[in-house]
Amino acid sequence: MQRLSAFLNSAIAANKEIHDALDTFRPEWYEKHAIGAGGDRSSGLDLFAEEIFIRHLHPFGRIESEESGVVGEGEASIILDPIDGSSNALSHFPYYGTSAALQNASGLLEEAIVCNLANGDIFMRTAEGKKLYASLHHDRIEPLVALSRDAEIGLFEKAYAQPALVAALDEAGLKFRAPGAVALSLAYAHTVNYVLFVGDVRIYDFAAGLALCEGLEVYVQQDYVIVSKSKKIAQQLLDIVESQR
Repeated sequence: MQRLSAFLNSAIAANKEIHDALDTFRPEWYEKHAIGAGGDRSSGLDLFAEEIFIRHLHPFGRIESEESGVVGEGEASIILDPIDGSSNALSHFPYYGTSAALQNASGLLEEAIVCNLANGDIFMRTAEGKKLYASLHHDRIEPLVALSRDAEIGLFEKAYAQPALVAALDEAGLKFRAPGAVALSLAYAHTVNYVLFVGDVRIYDFAAGLALCEGLEVYVQQDYVIVSKSKKIAQQLLDIVESQR
């Protein structure tokens, strides 16, 4: 059985604590607070999850959170999004999770984890470069492998802000959904047809998610990210995106 590092085990423990707390949504989680380090206004749920992660992960380095910015000290850093898709969570739309990436003192990624709090899926990248799948609901740990068959849909994050691209994808026959949780969508890049994001690429959204996409076709620019199992589809998306610039 695959043995996990102390960091990944601690991150899983944090996710389990948050997941269990979500059995009953608390009124204070809907309250809006100050604009966080990532540029969005933090909800009470974001800050609740952040506090749990800080408690579990602070021994591994300073935490750079989308909500409170830098917390704690250490040569290593943890890029944290305490709730990925908090608007989904607070709307009881079951597509929301968390992401955390551990970077060493040189800024190189060592390990990463993305968790879907809505269904318990856990995606991990180990220090040895292994990509793993687990669940909050059982103890099995399996290799994360890309589906060999074609998928029916892709995932287009922030599609609402790109009407011309939406029309171009429709014309090309590239079906998609826009679920609203970037790191989580990147974690599912091994199963869907593609993942496309167009907008400001922030480290909190992408540090852990892109670590799980190693071995896939990946294009990253300052204002877009394209990931696909298929080189042909990735190139098709790149041509479409570049034609709209």
